[in-house]
Amino acid sequence: MKIVATNRKAKRDYDILETFEAGIELKGMEVKSLRSKGCSIDDSFCRIDRGEIFIYNMHIPEFEKSHYFKVDPKRERKILLHKKEIKRLLGLTTQKRLTIIPLKVYFNNRGLAKIDIGLAKGKRLYDKRKKIKEEIIERETKRELKRFRYL
Repeated sequence: MKIVATNRKAKRDYDILETFEAGIELKGMEVKSLRSKGCSIDDSFCRIDRGEIFIYNMHIPEFEKSHYFKVDPKRERKILLHKKEIKRLLGLTTQKRLTIIPLKVYFNNRGLAKIDIGLAKGKRLYDKRKKIKEEIIERETKRELKRFRYL
C-alpha cells in the first residue's frame, strides 16, 4: 500500500467516529499525476448530492507530459461507495450533524486509487485545549518517572 496523501488536520479538528474505504473516479492523466506528484486533501470535504457522494477541493496537480487531456485540478470527484453506505452516511450527516472528511489517499496492492473517508464530529476550541493540556501532563509525568529511575 503506497500512501499518497494524508489529512493531518483531521485528527486535530475532528473526532473521527467511523471510517470507510472507497474508490475515486479519476479521469485521464489524473492517475499518473497522483502517482508521481501526489495530491492535497487538507482543505477538502465530502458532500452527498443526488444520491452520490463527491469530494470537493481535492487538488491533484496537472500532469506536464499530457498534451491532449487537461482537467481542472480542483474539480469535484465522485467517490465510489455502495448505495447502502451512502444512505447510511446521508442519514447520519443530516440527523446527528456529522461531517464527512477525507483521511488519506493511497494505492492498494492491486494498483487502484483508494480514499479513506471518515464520519467525524467537529471539536470545539476548549476540547482542543484540553487535549493539549493532557498531552503535556502525560509527557511531564513520563519525564519525571524516567528521571527517578536513574537516580
